Amino acid sequence: MTAAGATPIIFVHGTRFSAGQWSPQLAALREDFRVAAVDLPGHGARSAQPWSLNAATEIIASAVDSLDCGPALVVGHSLGGYASLEFARRCPERLRGLVLAGASASTRGPWATTYRWVAGLVPRIPADRLARWNDRLLRRLYPPEVVQATILSGYAFHTLPAAWGEVLGRFDAGAMRHVAVPVLILNGEKDTVFRSGELAFARAHPHARVELIPRAGHLANFDDPDAFTDAVRRFARQLPVRS
Repeated sequence: MTAAGATPIIFVHGTRFSAGQWSPQLAALREDFRVAAVDLPGHGARSAQPWSLNAATEIIASAVDSLDCGPALVVGHSLGGYASLEFARRCPERLRGLVLAGASASTRGPWATTYRWVAGLVPRIPADRLARWNDRLLRRLYPPEVVQATILSGYAFHTLPAAWGEVLGRFDAGAMRHVAVPVLILNGEKDTVFRSGELAFARAHPHARVELIPRAGHLANFDDPDAFTDAVRRFARQLPVRS
């Protein structure tokens, strides 16, 4: 039973995934919080919708409104983290807190060149082959209860070039100045690329802190679902009330 006054929580998935990425967290948190996970444009049930950050922020806003509990904690992973930063800038009245998971690297950094190359390469590889590779990788690394919902939801490789094309070059630590609520920067200890700007991101905001999931990589919510969920739970309970 959801506790009265509990912070509502919206989860925003990363590149190529869908709302299914968050099945371990939704199952663990729904007894104590109102929770929901979105499909970003071009992903999951919105596979046919063209990608744009404008549409992404509208989808997150609609999810917050659908819970009808006031401002929400938004938890964004990777692509979803950068989309959540944009949401924080555009819709501050709907936000109670922000978790950036695997999304604290400047997208203007040197690694962006490699990601642009990958974005250009992906359309040349048949989508069914990419899906098989991803299925095999997830099944080899993680137990079925962690990744089955992600595998069943499929992958949005067709959206990757447009999504990365808009995000790369757009975000750095300066984006934190537009966030008016507390921020948890939640990274896998071994996620060296997306941890690369975590200290700069934290220093750019007066109420931000960094927390690491030991031995986890970029998919920290898969690598250690319990530790990831516990971090989100603790942060949600610490947030001040906003009306």
